[in-house]
This record gives sequence, C-alpha cells and structure tokens, in this order.
Amino acid sequence: MQHVDVVVFFFLLGVFARLVKSDLRLPEALYETLSIYLLLAIGLKGGIELSKQPLMALLPQVLACMALGFVIPLLLFPLLRALKLAGADAAALAAHYGSVSVVTFAVATAALQRQGIPYESHAPLWVAVMEAPGLVAGILLARWARNRSSANAGSTRPATAWGELAHDVLFGKSVLLLAGGLLIGAVAGEAGTAPIQAVFIDPFKGVLALFLLELGLVAGSRLAEVRRFGVAVLVVGLAVPPVLALAGAALGWALGLSTGGVAILATLAASASYIAAPTAMRIAVPEANAALSITAALGITFPFNIVIGIPMYIALAQRLVP
Repeated sequence: MQHVDVVVFFFLLGVFARLVKSDLRLPEALYETLSIYLLLAIGLKGGIELSKQPLMALLPQVLACMALGFVIPLLLFPLLRALKLAGADAAALAAHYGSVSVVTFAVATAALQRQGIPYESHAPLWVAVMEAPGLVAGILLARWARNRSSANAGSTRPATAWGELAHDVLFGKSVLLLAGGLLIGAVAGEAGTAPIQAVFIDPFKGVLALFLLELGLVAGSRLAEVRRFGVAVLVVGLAVPPVLALAGAALGWALGLSTGGVAILATLAASASYIAAPTAMRIAVPEANAALSITAALGITFPFNIVIGIPMYIALAQRLVP
C-alpha cells in the first residue's frame, strides 16, 4: 500500500462507514465550506504559478484541453446509445464525462507530489478550461436527440432556457471559484498571496482528506443503486475512464508535457464531473435520469479513479515520458 496516498484511506473510511450503516455524518455546512475551500485553493495555487509564465505560450495547451473536453461527449454518445440508454440520458451522462472532477485532480497532484514526480505548475488552468466545453457538447447532443425524438413523434418540446443555462455553466459555484482563484493568484502573484499561504496552501491536504471522507459516505450510499441500473452503468463507470485516460495521455504527450503533466491530463480525461454537470444537466436536460449520471460518476468512476485509476495513469505517463 506504499503507493496509495493517505487521503485515499479517508475516502475508503467513508465508504466503509456507509456500508456498515454507521451514523457518521459531516454537517452540510461543513461540506459546502470544504468544497469552496478546495476550489479556491486549487485556483490560487495555479494562478500563482500562472503569474510567472507568459500567457500566450500556454494558448496551445488551453485550446487542446478545451477541444478534448468537447470531443469526449461526442465520442461517448454513440456508445451510450448502443447500451440502450435514452437520448437524454446518454447526452447527460456523456456531459458528466466530458467535464472534469476537481477533487480527482487534487488527489492526482497529491499522488504525484508524494512520489516526487514534477508536473506543470499551471495545471489548474487545464481544470478551469475543461469544465465547460464537455457540458456544452452534452447539451447540444441532448438538444439534437430531443429534436429528433420530437420530429419522430410529431410533437414539440419546450425550448431550452439558454440564458439561464449559460449563466449557470459560466458563473456556477465550481467554475466561478476555480476561475476566480486563478485570477486572484495570477494578479497578486507569489508575494501578494504570501499572507494567506497559511490558510490556503499549507492545510490543503488535510482539508482534502476531510472532503474525501464525506465523498466516501456519499459514494457508499450510491453503491446500492448500481444493481438498479444494470450493466450499462458498470461499463461506463469502469471501462470508459481507462480509455479516456489513453486519449488524455496521448494529447499530453503530443503537447510535450512532463511525465506529471501527462498523468494529470490523463486523469482529467478519465474523470467525471459530479458538481457542475448535475446542475447544468438539471436545467438543460430535465428529462434525463439524474440518479444514473451521479451513480456512474460519483458511485463508480470516482472511487475507481482514486484507488486504481490514478496509479495506472501515472504508470502510463512514466512509460510515455521516461
């Protein structure tokens, strides 16, 4: 177990507590506080490093990451339809996998630091730019499937509230805090953020451990729903992430990233959003089964990635970039 980061054990403790029906719970207010802290801290750390680099030099990486996030749902949608999922469910689930998990990113960076593997210090920028494109692609797929279904049935459906949706995607909690932290860190720089380092930088891993304990409790409560959704959710939750990780690793290698950078991009490609995506899909695709997407993303893929996937993605990166 020497290659398993200590924070993963907190997640497993949460899962175990739920399986044995313990009364362990974290207050809802604490969960909200921890999530806000993590998003801001990740953004700040990336912004500090971003302040040291020319922005134009990072443009190819930014565009490539955005393209990857947009393409993933387009590739997944036919597979999900082949698994007999309805058009709305397939589009919503594809959007969850096109977007990214900030907490999975945090666990990956912690694992790299523990193993002494350097990575691009501006990596949080990749998280920020990859969150929205997958959601947009999923929404477009849902609209296409809806229009096709309506045309076949000879009926019309209510139009999507695009203004409300755009506001939620661009100014929702996760995107706003992550992008805001990046901007603050980039503007203030290392010297300007020094007074708050003891709050946002030093305690980061301990806060991450507490947050993973709560996610373990949530994921453990979702395990019972796997049987309800059957084979489709298992195929998506377990088989899709390694395939997407290969695509992310290949892109990182093509961009000339470091070993750690390739591992992070592979992890981001393999991750699935369970914060921004459910909110966006609830507005854009209200007819989709939200429980299906959350069960796949948080109940299956998230545990798989932090326990098994991330070590695999790091090993893959070490083979690609010795």
